[in-house]
Amino acid sequence: MRTPWAIAWTAVRAATAVYIGAAVITQLSRSIASAQEHGWDITTVVTNFFSYFTILSNVVAAIVLAWAVVWFWMRGGTDASEPPALATALASATTYMIITGIVYNTLLRDLDVTSGTEVSPWTNVAMHVIGPIILAADLLVGPKRRALPWSSVWLVLAVPIVWVVYTMIRGPLIVTPATGTPYWYPYPFLNPHLQPDGYVGVLGWVLIISAMFVAVGFLVVWIGRRRGTVARPVTPELDA
Repeated sequence: MRTPWAIAWTAVRAATAVYIGAAVITQLSRSIASAQEHGWDITTVVTNFFSYFTILSNVVAAIVLAWAVVWFWMRGGTDASEPPALATALASATTYMIITGIVYNTLLRDLDVTSGTEVSPWTNVAMHVIGPIILAADLLVGPKRRALPWSSVWLVLAVPIVWVVYTMIRGPLIVTPATGTPYWYPYPFLNPHLQPDGYVGVLGWVLIISAMFVAVGFLVVWIGRRRGTVARPVTPELDA
């Protein structure tokens, strides 16, 4: 038997997964169409598209929410909390989406980071506003939350670390399709050519955003621990 709240929130998770997935697909189709119209290399454009942390975080969120929905209906009984792998994935997706919302709405809202591709207004709102809000709400009110060990924060941080390394290695090797510039970075604060101090300026931004990831990651795990349950082994009682 499942509680009405768990059923209702699972429906919210399902709708959000579809909504976010549709936003990503819509924007990807626009990027491909723009590449075809201008004669840009489609492989480069698609790779650049998935090199935005916004896109990665939204893809992760859609997949993890869909996973949570499937688990709920396949295995999630009334007393069952999320399995550790799913709980860690939800903590990761929540952290990434919250950071996406914060960084976009404080640093990038008024900047053009689309590399020549028209951004649909509804997909922009879906990926940068609605998605982060729902993932934050999922952390606060979503049912069956499992408490994670503090060490899981380092698993949450693994993807951003790999992404930054990938971005800085790949950036100088890619020609921007829209302008022919002999480098490409997804965001201005990671572009050493746009920073007054070059790579030193980029390092400063990386440290600032890394601190945000650590803070939000620990906050997400802390809230999960406050709300969640910890599976404990059953110990047979000793005979008196």
